Formats: sequence, C-alpha cells, structure tokens
Amino acid sequence: MTEIRFGTGGNLPSDSAPATVKVWDPVVRLFHWTVVTACILNLFILEEGRYWHRVTGYVAAAALVIRILWGFVGTRHARFRDFFPTPGRLKRQIGGLIAGNEPRYLGHNPLASVMMLCLMALLAATAVTGWMTMLDAFWGEKWLEELHGTIANSIMVLALIHAAAAVIESLRHKENLIWSMVTGRKKA
Repeated sequence: MTEIRFGTGGNLPSDSAPATVKVWDPVVRLFHWTVVTACILNLFILEEGRYWHRVTGYVAAAALVIRILWGFVGTRHARFRDFFPTPGRLKRQIGGLIAGNEPRYLGHNPLASVMMLCLMALLAATAVTGWMTMLDAFWGEKWLEELHGTIANSIMVLALIHAAAAVIESLRHKENLIWSMVTGRKKA
C-alpha cells in the first residue's frame, strides 16, 4: 500500500511527494532502537556490572528473543526467509556492486543481512557472558569479564560500520534509510 500525501490543495495528492511503502513493522523498529539505546547506555553511560547495566542488558536480551521469534512469524520483511544471506544472494549483490548496477532492496540487502545476523549473534553472546558473570561458578573470573567486554566492544565497532553503511547507502540510493527505521516506510 502506498502513502498518499496531500498538497496545499486540500484533497489533491501532491505530485512532488514520493509514494512510500511500509517495510519495517513496529516490532522490528522497536527492537532496533531498543538495542541502539541499550548499547549506548551500557557502553558509554552506565557503570559496568551495576544494577542498571544488568537491567539494560536483560532488556536487550529480551528484545533479541522477541526479534528472533518475530523472524519466523512476523511480517514479510521481518522474516529471516525474506533476507537470509544465501551464497547466491550475496554473489548477486557483490557482483552488482562491482558492476555498479546492484539492485535496490526493499528489505535488508544480503550484506546488511550478514551485518544484522552478526550483530544479533554478538548481542546474544554479550547477554550470555554478562549473565554468566553473575553466577557463583564464574564469579570474579577475569577471563569471562574480558570476553564480555571484548564482545561488547565488537558490537560497537560493527554498529559504527553498520551506521556508516546506512549513510552511504542512503546517499547512493537517494533515500534516508535511517529515517525509514523510524517511520517504517521506504520509497515505493
């Protein structure tokens, strides 16, 4: 379904307003911004290992569980089968990038899918290692605390690459991909 925007004439559609289509549902957008917020809080603001750091980590872990479930039962572009980065899909996108004519993807493109799945795996690993540090069996284990920190820092590095790629792709395709994760809509 496309969005109709109304111009100054009241009831007439504006010729200059581009048609949009709903791509990112509220669950996907809420997951995305919950994880962004949790990572900023836990990496830069909250004190490591303290109560609010742990609560924020559990919120991110719960959001991840919901997103994984939503990847099987959610809307079209939220489902893993819609964007899973198969070798053929990756080959087509990379070949198109090299040739300068890769297709525009309405949902995640294959390379973005690889990034998203890596970030989800790292988020899960961060949650598990953080939880383990609270267990009696691992209490005070420096190697586990270091592993937890290394994985969390890896998320930060990949998130920066992800954000830079979103900006670059927005410029290349003349479409604000970051705003689409706010509104849920992209150019039709």
